[in-house]
Amino acid sequence: MTIAIADMLLYAGALIILFMTPGPVWVALLARSLSGGFQAAWPLAIGVAVGDIVWPLVAVMGVAWLVSAFAGFMTVLQWVAVIVFVIMGLALIRDADHALSANSRLTRPGMWAGFVAGLAVIIGNPKAALFYMGILPGFFDLSVVTATDMVAICSLSFFVPLVGNLVLAASVDKVRGLLKSPIAVRRMNLTAGWLLIGVGAVIALG
Repeated sequence: MTIAIADMLLYAGALIILFMTPGPVWVALLARSLSGGFQAAWPLAIGVAVGDIVWPLVAVMGVAWLVSAFAGFMTVLQWVAVIVFVIMGLALIRDADHALSANSRLTRPGMWAGFVAGLAVIIGNPKAALFYMGILPGFFDLSVVTATDMVAICSLSFFVPLVGNLVLAASVDKVRGLLKSPIAVRRMNLTAGWLLIGVGAVIALG
């Protein structure tokens, strides 16, 4: 494997920060947990995690080809990663007071409906592809990426959000109050926003 452990840890940290950002998946997990308990929520978490494998895989393959075809493209993509993180961070800080709203398509009952909803919320979002296309070159040298490296990247992309979502679903009684409190939502968004900007700074200085 050509990927350094430090780069893997930084990437895992970025995934954790992204998980900390409240969004539609959080709302769907909480809604499903409240209505049907952990049994109703875990299929959605699995669907989200599976989707989180697809986009990194597509991004790694596509960006690796571009890097091999155009000299110097890697440097450009690294700065794209910096810009993506900073913009995401600033957007979170700007909209820190925005409350979350439920999406009925993500809260339909049933195990299969939960899995499909989790998969759809990731696969059906073109911003996810752009996000991974933008950030992966900031963490890894895709010009020398190997099959083992791709397995490692996809494994992190799968397990980090899966563990986070399962813990969230299992802890719904304690966490649900966070989404009802405007102050708590603001604090989470501000924290996640500054952390994302920090990750961008680390990439820029690395």
